[in-house]
Formats: sequence, structure tokens, C-alpha cells
Amino acid sequence: MENIKSYVQQHKDRFINELIELLKIPSVSADTAYSQDVIDTAEAVKTSLSQAGCDLVETCDTPGYPIIYGEKIIDPNLPTVLVYGHYDVQPPDPMELWTSPPFEPVIKTTDIHPDGAIFARGACDDKGQMYMHVKALEYMVQSNTLPCNVKFMIEGEEEVGSASLAWFVERNQEKLKNDVILISDTGMISNQQPSITTGLRGLSYVEVEVTGPNRDLHSGLYGGAVANPINILAKMIASLHDEDNHITIPGFYDKVQELSAEERAEMAKAPFSLEKYKNALNIADVYGEKGYVTNERNSIRPTLDVNGIWGGYTGEGAKTVIASKAYAKISMRLVPNQDWHEITELFTKHFTSIAPAGVTVKVTPHHGGQGYVTPIDSIGYKAANMAYTETFGVPAIPVRSGGSIPIVALFEKELKSKTILMGFGLDSDAIHSPNEHFGIFNYLKGIETIPLFYKYFVELSK
Repeated sequence: MENIKSYVQQHKDRFINELIELLKIPSVSADTAYSQDVIDTAEAVKTSLSQAGCDLVETCDTPGYPIIYGEKIIDPNLPTVLVYGHYDVQPPDPMELWTSPPFEPVIKTTDIHPDGAIFARGACDDKGQMYMHVKALEYMVQSNTLPCNVKFMIEGEEEVGSASLAWFVERNQEKLKNDVILISDTGMISNQQPSITTGLRGLSYVEVEVTGPNRDLHSGLYGGAVANPINILAKMIASLHDEDNHITIPGFYDKVQELSAEERAEMAKAPFSLEKYKNALNIADVYGEKGYVTNERNSIRPTLDVNGIWGGYTGEGAKTVIASKAYAKISMRLVPNQDWHEITELFTKHFTSIAPAGVTVKVTPHHGGQGYVTPIDSIGYKAANMAYTETFGVPAIPVRSGGSIPIVALFEKELKSKTILMGFGLDSDAIHSPNEHFGIFNYLKGIETIPLFYKYFVELSK
């Protein structure tokens, strides 16, 4: 333990500078104007893995951006850890809200990060967290303490749906064979209280269109005589929840996985102030499904939310019109065992059935993904918890995330192995937003903690 601490302290300036150089490259996968920058970042990651100690590093072509694959196999009979990360980043817009240029990294101190944080697009999501694993490998190779085999799979399309990753995984199952997958693309509760993300929600995202008359109508001449698609859509959406905020789609809850009392009790240990939560959002009270507390509603329970709704006249002034059409975008966050294809079908069938005769309904599915859960009694979870406990001085708390990372379910399906989500970011790090940042403490603590996961995973696997 002291060896890794001293190594990090000895090399911390270099570690920080290397990350800053990586963050300078604007690897925005969503914008083709940055295509060469994305490819340049892939090459930079390839070079870093080689320098860290991988014996084999490859640029693997895909239908989209390349995947960088690296490995160090010390003994085929030992366990293998597969590290996943991504080198692409979100677009920096809106640029005017950044306090410093998004691709000119600077270190600033904040109340939460008194030791400083690197402000740049991708600092936390995911270049900073991915690079912790590269530097952890460097330490284990240099100190001759790597206890098992390691493989790296770093992609460049995570921020645009990882389409090429699914293509690559399906075609390279033997190359990617492993005993556990390790990802740092999530967060933890605080710098004093680590946590391990044990569950992710799935997602079904649809767009609905309600059509009434064949043209927009004068609301005086036709109002009250024909169905108004906007009024109808509002009623239909309102009917999707009952008075207890349960979702009313038949069959929606049939496969919902209920957590054990033990895991709910563990989750409840996470520090949480309802008053601070409400104050941060400037709301008078919380709102949600009856029978569950806030941290359960936004993580272990499925939801249905309208993400956008429009139709009719929305310009300046008045226009007395009954619109021909009304639209809404609706997302459903799903829990493990709920299949997003099945939920999309249930929604479509139900939403179509509740429309009155005066309108027609069209439901267009957009995308989705499966939920995921890692048992807290798994070897991977135990190893991660022991690693966090050693570096932070307190055990980690299992946390179910409300977000979705569809690739995790893909990994389990195709590679037949569990994923451990060892995140070191904080909710305040502004990922996907202007002024994204990653604490120096968090970055270095990740490099310090990751080698211990390897150590304990191998010990527990014997």
C-alpha cells in the first residue's frame, strides 16, 4: 500500500500533465468536424498503453471509430481483468457558459476540490477515469506487482451510442475473454465516502404522434366539435400514472425485480439530506411513487417521463387554432429483468388503445437498452469494496444508479462476465455540461485504488 502511495506522489506531476495533454485533443465523436481529432486521440491512447507496459497494443478498425485493444498476459492460468473505457467526449456546447476554454485544460480550486480540479471537456467523462487505469497498470508493471492478466478495450463512440462496440464485441469474443470487466465511468458519493454502482437502469425511448383533423382548424368555428390533438395527448399522458404515481400500462411491472431488505438497508446507509436535495433543486417537496423513498425512486424503480411535448402555435402573440397534430417524446427507465423491447411493445399497445375515436396515434421507438445489476456478494464486488476500504478508510456503499449504460448488459450477454463499476467522479463534476472537471484528489486516488482491486480479486478467486 505504501509503495503505491509513494509512487503516485513521486509521479503525480507527470500523471497530471499527461492527462492534460490528452484532454487538449477535442475528440468529439458526435461532430464529423472533429473526426481527425478523435483518431488522433485513439493513437495517443495506444501510445500510452504501450508505454504503460502492455505487450500487445492494436488499433482495431470498426465500421466507425477504432477501438484500441491492449493486453499483458503474464500467465494464461491466472484470472484476466478486462478494462473498458472510452476516449471520445461530449460536444462542448454551449461554449459561452465555460469559464475557461473546454479544450485548454486548467487546474482550479473549488469548495469540493480544495486540492484542485482539472477543468476540461472529458476530464471526468471519461478520459480522466480511463487514464487512471493506464497509470495503475504502469505502477504494477514497474513494481512487478501485477497479479493477473489484463486486457484493455478503449472505444471512441460511447457518447454516440457505441454502435461499433457491439459489432466488435460480437466478433472478438475469444480475444476479449475475461473473468471480470472493470469500468470507471461512474461516480461515488463523496471524497470521504466511496460507493460502488451495483445497478443501472435500462431505457425505452419513444416518440408519439397524435393526429386529429386533416388540417389546422379555426378554434372558434370548430372548437368543441372535433377532437383537439393537444388536449387529447395531454389527457393520454396524464392517464399513464395513477394517484399513487404507479405506471398504468398493463404488464409494465410484471418482471420488475424487487430488492431484498438487506440491499435496501445497505443503500439506505448512503448519506442523504432531503432538505439539501430540495434546496439544490429549488422545489418545495419531492414527488414520486408511493411506498419508496427518493433514493429508491430514482434508482431501483422504473419510471415514465415526458421529455418534450409540442404542437400547435407557440410563437409570439395569439393564434386561435386547433392543431392537426401533437407530439411528445417519452422515456421509460427500466430496472433489471424488464426487457426494453417488451416494454416498448407494451407501451405502444396501451397508448394506442387509450386514444379516442376522433384521433389516430403513431408510436415511433427510438432506442433503448437493458438494465443491469451486480450482486453485492460477488467476488468482483468484494474485491472493489476491499480496495476502497483500504484507500479511503471506510467501506464502500452499494448504490443503484438511475442512469443507463447499455453496453454493460451487452458485455454480460456476449462475454458472459460481470462488470464492476468503480467510479471516482462526483455528481458535482458537471459531466456533459459546461465546466466539466475532475478532482486531482479523485484522479490520484483512483490510480492508488485500482491496483488493490487486482490484488484482492486474485486472492478471492483462489
